Amino acid sequence: MAVSAAERDAMRRALALAANGPRGLNPQVGAVILSPTGDVLAEGWHRGAGTAHAEVDALSQLGPGEASGATAVVTLEPCNHTGRTGPCAQALIDSGIARVVYATGDPGDVSGGGADRLRAAGVEVVAGEQADASRALIGDWLTVQRLGRPHVTVKWAQSLDGRAAASDGTSQWITGPDARTDVHRRRAEADAIVVGTGTLLADDPALTARDGDALLPHQPIPVVIGSRPTPADAAVHRHPHAPLFYGTRDLSAVLEDLRVRGVQRVFVEGGPTLASAFIAAGFVDAVLAYIAPVLLGGDRLALTDIGVGSIGDALRLRIDEWMPLGEDLLAIARPATDTVAGKEGI
Repeated sequence: MAVSAAERDAMRRALALAANGPRGLNPQVGAVILSPTGDVLAEGWHRGAGTAHAEVDALSQLGPGEASGATAVVTLEPCNHTGRTGPCAQALIDSGIARVVYATGDPGDVSGGGADRLRAAGVEVVAGEQADASRALIGDWLTVQRLGRPHVTVKWAQSLDGRAAASDGTSQWITGPDARTDVHRRRAEADAIVVGTGTLLADDPALTARDGDALLPHQPIPVVIGSRPTPADAAVHRHPHAPLFYGTRDLSAVLEDLRVRGVQRVFVEGGPTLASAFIAAGFVDAVLAYIAPVLLGGDRLALTDIGVGSIGDALRLRIDEWMPLGEDLLAIARPATDTVAGKEGI
């Protein structure tokens, strides 16, 4: 179905409104209500968990009957479930909205299905208008909905012969300054940075994202996994965010708790043991391997046992990019088999 110029403009406006909302456990969503002649009747956006969703926020500005025959332009498929608030699809139906144009489908098993509910009630529905822009805005949230957990990037630095440290355990610095700058930039893009207690006790990392000595504006929440106690004077205690400690090897439980806290992107930067545990558990969505042109030999491998008994069991990766960083090389990869499927409008 064709989208009018007014609806196209309204979607651009709705995306701008959506960006006003907080990033976290709930998606950023904007909505614009248009009259049958294409005039803007109301606007709204979602202001955070427990508040009115964008469609309801916009409808609340209209009197009884004012939305009858109107079009709702929304950046995300109207939800179809009752949580802290009621289903937006039903609110639109009750208001008399005649047409809904949305950008991106809701992949949630519980919240999805709003488009079908609208159509069943006789509302005209158009999906996919400016879907790329919507995905760019709420891509992290969409990933969490599809996976049922945060997106996990596993990072390590290694020598050309696959070692993470010299025989005596020293590892600073395998890679050069350009690679380290890139790591800090990527830390700042994550919601949480994860290490094990082994790395914490050996290296005393600050787990901050820095530009030289200055902290970058966004800092990931430091997460420490392991049962060994953390010294009271450890650098992690001076992080801008209070660190989270998990005395368990159950990575699924850790990721679930982080998801509930609103964490959407996890950056695993622990040593070989933790990196291998995430990979063996199947919790790897992206790999960042920083490769330095040095040879170390010995048994300090970048990864340990990841459950591969024979070549047929190998975890195959797809290289997205080879990135030169000074004298080093960054391999950006992801599992070759993508089992996550999208839904309509995604």
